[in-house]
Amino acid sequence: MESKLFTPITIGPLTLRNRTIRSAAFESMCPGNVPSQMLHDYHKSVADGGVGMTTIAYAAVCRSGLSFDRQLWMRPEIVPGLREITDDIHRSGAAVSIQLGHCGNMSHKKICGETPISASSGFNIYSPTLVRGMRKEELPEMAKNFGNAVRLAREAGFDAVEIHAGHGYLISQFLSPYTNHRKDEYGGSLENRMRFMDMCIEEVMKAAGSDLAVFVKMNMRDGFKGGMEIDETLQVAKRLEQSGVHAIVLSGGFVSKAPMYVMRGAMPIKTMTHYMDCWWLKYGVRMFGHMMVPTVPFKEAYFLDDALLFRKEIKIPLVYVGGLISREKIDEVLNDGFECVQMARALLNEPDFVNRMAREENARNSCGHSNYCIGRMYTIEMACHHKVDDLPACLKKEIEKLEYK
Repeated sequence: MESKLFTPITIGPLTLRNRTIRSAAFESMCPGNVPSQMLHDYHKSVADGGVGMTTIAYAAVCRSGLSFDRQLWMRPEIVPGLREITDDIHRSGAAVSIQLGHCGNMSHKKICGETPISASSGFNIYSPTLVRGMRKEELPEMAKNFGNAVRLAREAGFDAVEIHAGHGYLISQFLSPYTNHRKDEYGGSLENRMRFMDMCIEEVMKAAGSDLAVFVKMNMRDGFKGGMEIDETLQVAKRLEQSGVHAIVLSGGFVSKAPMYVMRGAMPIKTMTHYMDCWWLKYGVRMFGHMMVPTVPFKEAYFLDDALLFRKEIKIPLVYVGGLISREKIDEVLNDGFECVQMARALLNEPDFVNRMAREENARNSCGHSNYCIGRMYTIEMACHHKVDDLPACLKKEIEKLEYK
């Protein structure tokens, strides 16, 4: 069968030169919540490397949505800096998207400026912090924040937006019974739990108009007992299809409960703590990190079996993400009926990987999913260990132990 990989694809108002997308993996390259030269250079390298579209990640729709002090916060003053990035990426022939979301309870007052909010009140052990359930009257204004962020994205020259409705962030916190314990019309049944998502997507689609493509990332499973499973998430996908979004990105996992379900493999605890500044958090994670972030075994295309269930039921374009490191598997996924594939770690390891796949039919990426890039991302910029010259011996040893596991 002839490969679809390097054929153009049209999704809504957007046509991509090929079927590859740099997925919305947080880069941690925006100190002060503004775009940096490092962010610019990285995404330009991926665009030069042949990708169809690169996705900047993840931008908070308002200050309360910030998880990190090195994360983008959508506001008018950052538009010129973003415009420089989008213009340069377009000159490379690639399209560019931005992931927009709100972290909900995955924050701390010192970062987001207030007690973190969620669908329901509680305590987030990962921050650690108390969390306040949102009042019903706050929800329409939060939905408008999503729409306003989309308008800023258009002004900044983006071709598409990706709305984050998965991974246990705010929209996902409303969808999941694990985090949504509300007694009003936004809690209880799935129909009620989808109301906040519906409200946000309505504002997004209004703001997107006819010239901006809208992707939505969602969970197929939350990844733990008591979370959402496929019987409910299929209904979420059908609701998104009805709402007019142009494509759905199929993912899974909950950052606050099953983080490695998203990425697979082990979290490199020594790496994570090596870069931390806070001494008590450093030692706490060093002692209890393996219990807090349990390993989930990696296999290539680890979400594919679940994603195929969605392909049978959903008619709009679907984007596959999760564990793609070879052209052979990418071709298989595309032949299974998915319109595009997303990669993150593979393109951090080798920004030119798409160009190499065009030259080599059997191209395989050397990413060994040791997750060094994820471990350091919580404190400094995301980077592949292959690109770091001054790695301490103890981290090299940890990487060797975890690679290809």
